[in-house]
Amino acid sequence: MKTMPSHLPLLLRVLRDPHAAAGLDAAGWDLLMRQALSAEMSAILLVLLEDAGLLEQAPAAARVHLEWARTAGERHAQAVRYEVMQIGRALAGLDLPLILLKGGAYAMAGLEAGRGRLFSDIDILVPKAQLNAVEAALMLHGWASTRQDAYDQRYYREWMHELPPMEHLRRGNVIDVHHAILPETAAVRPDPAKLRAAAVALPGFATSMPSLHTLAPQDMVLHCAVHLFSEGEFSHGTRNLFDLHRLLLEFGRQDGFWDGLPARARELELGRPLFYALRYCRRLLGTPVPEATLRATAADGPGQPLRALMDGLFLRALLPAHPSCAGPLTPLANGMLYIRGNWLRMPFLMLTRHLFHKAFLSPDAKAAH
Repeated sequence: MKTMPSHLPLLLRVLRDPHAAAGLDAAGWDLLMRQALSAEMSAILLVLLEDAGLLEQAPAAARVHLEWARTAGERHAQAVRYEVMQIGRALAGLDLPLILLKGGAYAMAGLEAGRGRLFSDIDILVPKAQLNAVEAALMLHGWASTRQDAYDQRYYREWMHELPPMEHLRRGNVIDVHHAILPETAAVRPDPAKLRAAAVALPGFATSMPSLHTLAPQDMVLHCAVHLFSEGEFSHGTRNLFDLHRLLLEFGRQDGFWDGLPARARELELGRPLFYALRYCRRLLGTPVPEATLRATAADGPGQPLRALMDGLFLRALLPAHPSCAGPLTPLANGMLYIRGNWLRMPFLMLTRHLFHKAFLSPDAKAAH
């Protein structure tokens, strides 16, 4: 049995093994609850403790908080299911698969990664050629763009991999309509047609909603990896890393999953994000990854000097966003990863113009001044 790394924050130790919560004193439970709340993982913590039969060991105050998390999680699950059905009705006349991404996919597919997972919007993937038709259909059913600034509209429609977020005028729920998983301006652009071609229908909805699909298991892991390791903000870093952990545990039991994962990553030009995903899932969450898979992905990682630098950045940024988990170099790590994330999304001159506009010319910037 492997020993638990004692240097890890308490929440990560409990995510690795819920029995690490056994024997905590009142101060320990208070710290655990605060770290989970800061990571937006209270409902996930509830699921893990309940599965391990440890919920009754929690002090009364912690149980009250966790029961509130249960109520929020149950209401969230109902709202997600309802909203997905409304999206399906809105797009029913377009004769295209409704491919769910990220949290919505985990929830509707009944995956372990969806248990206790809360999220603020529903992401879907559609062909770029049908973006206008999809947007028009959603607008007819009450959704509207939340970005009215002309620059933001151009930024999304010409350079990004998605439409501006669309919010329902009555219910307030938000849809992100993607046509790819990385921006048009990024150096690496996985072919979205390959993702759509491999998408799988959700069998539980064959009668009520036959258009409902998710990405294939390997593609779901790769999208989760590229979303985490190509972004510049890590306020949900721990939660998203735990998504990867749970996806790998569940899909890893399928025949051929591990053998085919590195090859699929290279086919989609996502070898580097997969390398980081496996590396930090193992380091922080103890995810069991076959040695053969690690050897097959080793060449996709950076050279040793850069690897050491990225360890220094990611091993800080992926911790819960709570003061007890932060060190003196945490702000620097977050800042450097923010610059890196934007650098990966667009060329230098475009990035410079974009950051200047957002800092000094956008309505939000003017309001702040």
